[in-house]
Amino acid sequence: MGAGLAIALALSGTGVHGQSSVDVMGVHNLGPGSQSPITGARPDACSYCHAPHSGLNRGLWNQKLTTQVYTSYTSTTEANTGRQPTLGRVSNQCLSCHDGTVAVGTTVAYGQVTMKGSMYTQDVFGSNMQPQHPFSLAMPLKDNVDLVSTLAASGKTADPTGAVKLIGGNVECTSCHDPHVQARDVVSQNFLVKDSSYGALCLACHDPARQMSGHVNPLADWATSAHALSSDKIASTAQLGSYTTVGADACIACHTPHNAGSTARLLRGQNEQACMGCHNGANVSPMPTWENVFAEYASPKVGHPFPTSTNPHDAAEAVLLNNNRHATCVDCHNAHGSEAVSLFPPPPLIRVSQKGALGISASDGVTVLTPAVNQYENCLRCHGTSAGKQVLPIYGYFPVRAVSAGDPLNLIPQFAVTATSSHPVMHPRSSPYPQPSLRSYMLNLDGVTQGRAMGSQIFCTDCHNSDDNREFGGTGANGPHGSKWTHILERRYEFSQAATPGSRISNLFPNPDLSVNGPYGLCAKCHDLSKVVQSASWNQHASHISAGFSCSTCHTAHGMGATSGSISGERLVNFDMNVVAPTGGLPISYSHAANTCVLACHGTAHNPDGTVTSMVVRRGLGGRK
Repeated sequence: MGAGLAIALALSGTGVHGQSSVDVMGVHNLGPGSQSPITGARPDACSYCHAPHSGLNRGLWNQKLTTQVYTSYTSTTEANTGRQPTLGRVSNQCLSCHDGTVAVGTTVAYGQVTMKGSMYTQDVFGSNMQPQHPFSLAMPLKDNVDLVSTLAASGKTADPTGAVKLIGGNVECTSCHDPHVQARDVVSQNFLVKDSSYGALCLACHDPARQMSGHVNPLADWATSAHALSSDKIASTAQLGSYTTVGADACIACHTPHNAGSTARLLRGQNEQACMGCHNGANVSPMPTWENVFAEYASPKVGHPFPTSTNPHDAAEAVLLNNNRHATCVDCHNAHGSEAVSLFPPPPLIRVSQKGALGISASDGVTVLTPAVNQYENCLRCHGTSAGKQVLPIYGYFPVRAVSAGDPLNLIPQFAVTATSSHPVMHPRSSPYPQPSLRSYMLNLDGVTQGRAMGSQIFCTDCHNSDDNREFGGTGANGPHGSKWTHILERRYEFSQAATPGSRISNLFPNPDLSVNGPYGLCAKCHDLSKVVQSASWNQHASHISAGFSCSTCHTAHGMGATSGSISGERLVNFDMNVVAPTGGLPISYSHAANTCVLACHGTAHNPDGTVTSMVVRRGLGGRK
């Protein structure tokens, strides 16, 4: 039988739409002189897999069957579990070459055919199927919110052409691949059953629009997402899929059906590594500089901590991140729903770049919000009631406040409407005291031009932000990805520090620069420091600032969520106990009405009558001499 006739006979029973006068088998043509990386001595290309006589009973199969035992794909979100492929069925037939245990050309009818070359490394899967798309599943198929409704119900995919189909009611290799036609998809020449640009192959089984009561579809909003709609071009060297643009690549820009780099969900890399493939500024163009998110993590900047091997992110982990402090991209962003930000609406609503992100309610600190409505709700996954929070030295000095509502890292009481005073993050401004220094507009990063109108509420990211962010006039990414300033702050903010409480402060900033370049550039974003120096709200502001004391000595940046009989908390006054100490046996106190405080600071006692006295602080006692 001639090779051309053999190919025609083989294709006649495979459901191929139309015939071809060219070698449609591609690299599966193992005959001599073909373009396959491995070729044999037999000229009849079909004989490497089929034999017209004496082949194995199913499909006249000729290649010796593998008996390898495989480790199946598993994940914490997978409803269906794998089983061993049935001997002689299609997936077992494919793996008889592709698991690498049986030499190519080991035929039943003709013995071992003499072969030259070797298979591509990426096409030899071995026994570990964890990095491969699930197949040969335990029956019956189990339904899930992200699967098309007919898949488990009637064994049909959503592919209108019928090319993507279940084999014997199951997902098998030939559900997605036609081994006889390499280039039906002329771009992704991987023996696909149809053109799979824009995720067509994946969407035959996975449904972003499906809704099920009590379930959240992780693919929701895909159709309007930035990743689905992007026309940015992918560099050919990036190896992020077969297609030329992010939108055409669709699912396979982040996921890969074979040889995935992660242990679950077929991601190209572990967690943020999958995002880094595009958002590193090198592999996609024209990518605006603010989409190069990983530039914000480059030294000397410090960003949110990525997971380590001991605290990995998992899609099924609790929304409230107890004892698992990490911040992958997907903790704050939903890659299936995230949209490009064109306008910056006022707070507190979460922005479209975080569309679909999860959150925790500020009302009780435990109620899960799917999705988060306000930006701060997403932040509360880590910065609220979760256990196991840490103070990490890489973020800089951490003040200890005189009055604290228990956990100093729980921001909910600090920003709550019941707080004595707070920055208006979780509720609108409601202070009965006028704020003479407050600007009408926030200042951009240049410290001169006006940015967003002040409004009655602010974002977490109005303070914790990339130091070159786009919203306030820079060219970098928005959000708390990374900053050259401590605590991932958008602008400079210095903290006064002392060797022991009450002793002399080691880092004074006398007669400070009050511009955006000065030690309190972050405060100057919203507050006119020239009015602060005028002592408009307190008659000793000017003297303290001119002497070089930081705002942090007397003020908490978030809010005072607990009550105290001696410190009212008005105007965010809550002293740093690493810097100040009691004096004369009296508790630390502050009276806004009398413009007095009682404490020891910088080797000076502040007395109840408003006078100050030079002193020597005895370690741990704060006595006065």
